[in-house]
Amino acid sequence: MPPAGGGNIKVVVRCRPFNSREIERGAKCIVEMKGNQTVITAPEGKGVKDGGPKAFAFDRSYWSFNKDDPNYAGQSNLFDDLGQPLLDNAFQGYNNCIFAYGQTGSGKSYSMMGYGKEIGIVPLICQDMFKRIDELKKDKTTKCTVEVSYLEIYNERVRDLLNPSTKGNLKVREHPSTGPYVEDLAKLAVNEFQEIEHLMDEGNKARTVAATNMNQTSSRSHAVFTLMLTQKKYDTDTKMEMEKVAKISLVDLAGSERATSTGATGARLKEGAEINRSLSTLGRVIAALADLSTGGKKKKGTGQVPYRDSVLTWLLKDSLGGNSMTAMIAAVSPADINFDETLSTLRYADSAKRIKNHAVVNEDANARMIRELKEELSLLRSKLGNGPVPGGAAGGGLVSGETYPEGTPLDQQMVSITGSDGVLKKVSKAEIAEQLSQSEKLLTDLNQTWEEKLLKTEEIHKEREAALEELGVSIEKGFVGLHTPKKMPHLVNLSDDPLLAECLVYNLKPGTTTVGNVDTNADHQANIRLNGSRILHDHCTFENAPDGTVTLTPSEGASVMINGKRITEPSQLHSGYRVILGDFHIFRFNHPMEARAERAEVPERPQSLLRHSITASQLQALDRGSPSPSPRPGHERSFSRVSEFGDISRPESPSIFQRSGRESDWSLARREAAGAILGSDQNLTSLTDEELNALFEDVQRARAERVNGREDGDDSESSYPIRD
Repeated sequence: MPPAGGGNIKVVVRCRPFNSREIERGAKCIVEMKGNQTVITAPEGKGVKDGGPKAFAFDRSYWSFNKDDPNYAGQSNLFDDLGQPLLDNAFQGYNNCIFAYGQTGSGKSYSMMGYGKEIGIVPLICQDMFKRIDELKKDKTTKCTVEVSYLEIYNERVRDLLNPSTKGNLKVREHPSTGPYVEDLAKLAVNEFQEIEHLMDEGNKARTVAATNMNQTSSRSHAVFTLMLTQKKYDTDTKMEMEKVAKISLVDLAGSERATSTGATGARLKEGAEINRSLSTLGRVIAALADLSTGGKKKKGTGQVPYRDSVLTWLLKDSLGGNSMTAMIAAVSPADINFDETLSTLRYADSAKRIKNHAVVNEDANARMIRELKEELSLLRSKLGNGPVPGGAAGGGLVSGETYPEGTPLDQQMVSITGSDGVLKKVSKAEIAEQLSQSEKLLTDLNQTWEEKLLKTEEIHKEREAALEELGVSIEKGFVGLHTPKKMPHLVNLSDDPLLAECLVYNLKPGTTTVGNVDTNADHQANIRLNGSRILHDHCTFENAPDGTVTLTPSEGASVMINGKRITEPSQLHSGYRVILGDFHIFRFNHPMEARAERAEVPERPQSLLRHSITASQLQALDRGSPSPSPRPGHERSFSRVSEFGDISRPESPSIFQRSGRESDWSLARREAAGAILGSDQNLTSLTDEELNALFEDVQRARAERVNGREDGDDSESSYPIRD
């Protein structure tokens, strides 16, 4: 991080290892690092202007390509260089921000959140922050409090990941005292690291539900995790309490892939366009700030930095060129097939390093803001009532007001006011009323006691658990993360995003578990409620019999698949089977008791936590008429990492060069889902227009990806250890 007081944004680059598909394709490494320099060489046959190696100098260049390399940089290196200085600054009262940028699968989420035991910079910062707080608490005159918020931005819409009661799109506001903020965003009080860890996991569960409901196969959203650190110290000499407030923003950006490389069309293209809109706006903001920081001449019409052109840049306004100390992690792939995206990321990062921020210590911030908000509220109430308005800290005053007939709507009643900048303008009383409401909310939040914040946090926690339980998601009280049941059969969600995969557990209790549509089951009749036009009101049932067998029965006309086979009759499930409901709800069925029984039959196998899944070659050899396949004689099932005991929240990650069983499950299930529309009938003329268009869109995208030399998801797969 920059030295206390401000300075340029600190920019680091991290190069991940090859992922499994890059290895399969014989990809060549085109990135090398020499000290703080990152050098990229264009692959043969690539027509690049001014060919030859291109060198970029950054604050740090992290070589994470090979663990055996003496210069290998792990998670601890990143934390020591970025996390520790960030906390030093935060405890001095400075705002801080770290954001990760790069194409999907370049290792952003691994660096930020981490998988398995290799936790990322975000949890490491949280852990160390509470260690420092415990040290400070030894001084009885010092108090420290921490509040947490977690939001995602998808298609320019803001969603609270921690408070289920805030439905829909939250509004971004800006106030002179606070800067940009999200109205009604929950800020939850926490007292220890375990509570933050739990909130991260709960937020990722909410993100997973949302991703599935929006027909996403991975997280295509930006995520912002924010910590508010407040320190209060009582001065025994002056008998006054001094306060410092620091905001720590930790941002995981969506992938920066190009439409041409993903082959996206229709809704996917719109989604990508919104992502690219926010990222391209971020690029313009960075370019404008870099130009201003280096004294460059402004072009006509570019006097203002375009923060408000996207929700993302508006929220990051303070972090980019404002009151914050900021670091950027640029994550890149080493493979020649990702040359264009890697070069684009390096150029992006090269521009960002020129931005200068102007951080200040936030001392006595709340007391000042409360005073200013009270003055502003008095001013706004006077404006709304059309009475005399004195000048104040909020600035401005009422110049004149017309008389309107009784009953005239507020948006038609105009008053002339002088703003804090001295400019005379006309605004409606409706606008004044809205500003009054916003300021009252801010004042209420600032006046809340810590005890009131803790009570509110507990209320929201109960609402969040109730919301997940309503959907049929299993909630383990007092546990953090995924704790699969020890005996009960259950479903876990599959995703190509390691942060979203296996976040949700649906228990299949003894007896009948019903599955239905969340929109049509408002009376909560269905035990598991899923979103989607292809999910029926009564979609299917799971029957958990006394003898331990589990049978899946689809309703008439329901889209249900087991291991790629559409079923219409009751079918018995076995541990490791993949179940697809509708078009995009993809699960793996786990049966711990069955797994133990099978394990006992194969004593020569070494004891491990690995479970079974069926391989693609075995599936192809199965009889097409069998909806519930089992391995052919003489063929053992392949192993995938599913805990058969259920008491491990996050097993250790596999070797970075091995494709995990879960990843294989996802890849196989994705191929199975691609054929879900056609089913066993391969006659294209039988499809409806909507089905044919959907199929054409998928085929067109697959062809574009094939032409670009990679399958769907190539650049959405990180070869960092997978969180199983």
